[in-house]
Amino acid sequence: MLSDLLDRLLRRGAVPPGGGREGTTGPGRPRSPGQLVLDADFSSTEQWTAGRSWAYPGGGPTNPGDNKLDYLVEDPAYSRTGLFRATRRSDGYWDTGLLTTEGSTEGFQVRAGDTLEARVRLPEETGAWPAIWTWLDGGQEVDVFEYHPDNPDLLELSNRIKGRYQYFRTPEVRPGAWVDLRIDFGPRNVVWWVNGVRAFDDRRGVGRSWRAYLIVNLSVCAGRYHPAPDAGTTEMSYEVATLRVYRD
Repeated sequence: MLSDLLDRLLRRGAVPPGGGREGTTGPGRPRSPGQLVLDADFSSTEQWTAGRSWAYPGGGPTNPGDNKLDYLVEDPAYSRTGLFRATRRSDGYWDTGLLTTEGSTEGFQVRAGDTLEARVRLPEETGAWPAIWTWLDGGQEVDVFEYHPDNPDLLELSNRIKGRYQYFRTPEVRPGAWVDLRIDFGPRNVVWWVNGVRAFDDRRGVGRSWRAYLIVNLSVCAGRYHPAPDAGTTEMSYEVATLRVYRD
């Protein structure tokens, strides 16, 4: 979901480690997260809708224009346990798991000032593209994280609303690793934390009236900017053990 140019630069090694556009990494303590307003129960059909999202053309199931081999499915085995799976199809696509609060009974939206915390296990397979992100009415996208195993020590952290991002590198990020993520959706400054380390201040924020739905999914790369899956790979997965949102 990063721009074509930036992905090309990253693949060529032209983007410096830990840096896209200017950002801040450094010490600091996260503020108190506030009152719990969402404790994700991925099995809940009231909290989450499976297998469709208006972030995909027509709501899905495919999105080749974003260099994805996804074919979204509602099958609970692909997302409802918190294990997000993708399996190869005979037509070149991959059945993939996606959950969103958009279209659900509760219709939960994250707001400016909220804090999101998640614990995830990164995938190991080449071509896997996991993400937690936000979406509303064709935009309002903030990426809690994106990951590609071909860049094994790197997380992509992005505020698409204001065009700010950071490539954050650490040895603690690697295929199969468990990673603790936190993001503070500040009106004037969105702050990302990775395993307790302050990874990026975007110094732009989301604005005071911002709100958006949550999306959790595993996509599959089509090979234009990141390698497609190896020919012998038939299945891949990543896990989200917890996802919580807090509000002041």
